[in-house]
Amino acid sequence: MIEVEHVSKTYKVARRDAGFVNALRALWHRRVEEIRALDDISFTISDGEMVGYIGPNGAGKSSTIKVLSGVLTPDAGKCVVNGKVPWKERVEYVRHIGVVFGQRSGLWWDVPIIDSFELLKEIYKIPDTTYKDSLDELVTLLDLGKIVKTPARQLSLGQRMRCEIAAALLHRPELLFLDEPTIGLDAVSKLAVRDFVRRINVEHKTTVILTTHDMQDIEALTKRILLIGHGKILRDCSFEELKAEAEGVSGGSIDEIVAALYAKYHI
Repeated sequence: MIEVEHVSKTYKVARRDAGFVNALRALWHRRVEEIRALDDISFTISDGEMVGYIGPNGAGKSSTIKVLSGVLTPDAGKCVVNGKVPWKERVEYVRHIGVVFGQRSGLWWDVPIIDSFELLKEIYKIPDTTYKDSLDELVTLLDLGKIVKTPARQLSLGQRMRCEIAAALLHRPELLFLDEPTIGLDAVSKLAVRDFVRRINVEHKTTVILTTHDMQDIEALTKRILLIGHGKILRDCSFEELKAEAEGVSGGSIDEIVAALYAKYHI
């Protein structure tokens, strides 16, 4: 169970105009702007749910994931995941979660994938039997047999993303955060990733929070949507309800529906 209550997070960002003179002036007179990434957000997610977390760039999606995964400490509010506060009990907490950032790698770049897996086994202190069972299952389901002995830097993007997902699931987490997991993938790779995520949700009751700009991923995998904009939760409903809100959009494609909603909520 994930419980988020009135969580806020503010960043301070330095600003200056272009040019050498302005750069010198900024050494003595820094202009700092406060960016409210999260503004009093609240929601709950039950065990075994798959939830789509959507919004435009800068809406607060990644900040939310970082708070929930214990990377960021919020300025205010309460966040409890399966009885633990992520940023206060992080060492114990991370044993129960998996995180995949589509634009960042959790694999070691110059070593074979299997060596990265072995290192993660030691980091998470996964028992030998559990590790072998998880590895065999993931290699089979994600079709990694021919690439686990290849260094990460020599893999295609689609191959690497499948390895990233496997790495996040080796310790059999109860909660999986997917931040843009299909970014840049071809159609076949996207379908493979979707099928796999659906399977682990059904078979292992893994709770999944999916953050993506690919609305086809959202429609294929999730029933519930959290729409965030300007750091605020604007809608918490089913995808069908979001579609109903955007009735009359020309063409009616998924991307057009979402664009219409962004315009409606001025985000």
